[in-house]
Amino acid sequence: MTFDPSAEFDPEEIEQEVDETIENNEVVLFMKGTELMPQCGYSRKAVALIQQHRDDMETVDVLEGLDHYREALARHSDRETIPQTFVDGEFVGGSDILEQLQERGELAETLNA
Repeated sequence: MTFDPSAEFDPEEIEQEVDETIENNEVVLFMKGTELMPQCGYSRKAVALIQQHRDDMETVDVLEGLDHYREALARHSDRETIPQTFVDGEFVGGSDILEQLQERGELAETLNA
């Protein structure tokens, strides 16, 4: 028998949380860890890039229910990778896309900063 850390999470509750969080926040980052303690380099990079242009963003730590969050997020983005950034309900991308937007000088405008 294997241990499934996400077994205690209800996939429908996570889907509802994802839907509501995207709908109710101007900028939201679904990430591994927290804004103060990112748990992967990609999440750390995404937080740093967003913070260059905004003082406020909603973050959601997906680690404890990772598989369920991946599935719920894929409905909005067609991607299962983490982190994922949404602005005004629209999927923007992960840290790679944020970095490309920054290099082109478009990230501030994308984040409505």
